[in-house]
Parts: sequence; structure tokens; C-alpha cells
Amino acid sequence: MRSKRRKIHYGKVIPVILIISIVFGFAFDFICTKIEQSIYPKPPEYASFVAEYSQKYRVPENLVYAVIKTESKFDSSAESSVGAIGLMQMMPDTFLWLAKDKLGDKFPAGMLYDAETNIKYGVYYLSWLYDRYSDWDIALAAYNAGLGNVDKWLEDPEISDLESGKLINIPFKETREYVKKVNKALEKYDRLYNEK
Repeated sequence: MRSKRRKIHYGKVIPVILIISIVFGFAFDFICTKIEQSIYPKPPEYASFVAEYSQKYRVPENLVYAVIKTESKFDSSAESSVGAIGLMQMMPDTFLWLAKDKLGDKFPAGMLYDAETNIKYGVYYLSWLYDRYSDWDIALAAYNAGLGNVDKWLEDPEISDLESGKLINIPFKETREYVKKVNKALEKYDRLYNEK
């Protein structure tokens, strides 16, 4: 007795496999995006501050998130070994100078632990640095290494292109890595949140 074999109707199987593959692809992409967004978040408790001050001081919103991610990983109580404080890791002396001489506020340095104040001054400082150097990479280098160092570097032909005014070889490894990290985070934020 012959066993009956079922005929496979490839005309029906191939579309089913295609549909399953497409659905799996979208689900996989969705899950990967959610995982990356958890690594590169936009925490809702800071979103209104970032939106307000990035618009007010003309700094790309995703750049602000990239700096905060790189500086403190969104820890408003973060303190560095050199004394930088808060989300955007501002130095108290820089904060007091900006508060008094630039924005006309009278705040104690302890206000850097306040998320809104820290974001406001961090974003303002980034804006001020960009206005001074007209280049985000140079502004980021100055945010990390200080104005004095960057001003010296820009006069040194071994470190900068004197014609274009661009840094070509940041001598401090920490600052070189910092600029790379912020730019990598910025690329992630732009891709994940579809903003340019």
C-alpha cells in the first residue's frame, strides 16, 4: 500500500514565508530601536528644559542630549574628580562667571545641582562657545578643555589649520575622545529620533 504524500503548494507557502519575514523584520527593528533609545534616552523629566533652552540659545536639541549623555549619563547629582557638577558637568567658576557677567543672575554654585539651572547654563555656554568659534567641534573641545587651551591650540600650526581655523590634532587625549563621544552620541540621537 502506498502512503499518500501531501503536495506542497509553493504558490501558497512563499507568500506566507515572506509575510512572516517582513513582520519579524519590523519587530526586530522596533525592538533594536527601543533598546538603543534606552541607551540614548531623552528623559521626560528634562525634556522641557532641553527644548526651551536649546531653542532660546540656538543649540541643536540633540546636541544638548548628546552632551548630557556624555557628561553625566543624565545624573543630576554627578560630580567629577575635578569638581564639575550636575547633568552638563559645569565647573562652579564657569557657572558663576556666566551667571554674573553674561546672564546677570546671582546664584550660588550649589544651584548647579538643580536640573533646569544646569541645563540652562550648560546650553548657554555651548551657544556662547559656538558664537566665539563658529564650529561645534571646537566649541565642544573648549567645553571640555577650557578656552585658554583651545585658544592656544588654534594658534599652533601643528594642532590647527590656520587658514580654516579648524582643529586638526587635539593634543589632549581626553578632549579628543570627548569630542568623538559627543559626535557619536549626536549621530545616534539624530538617527533614533529622526531629527537633524
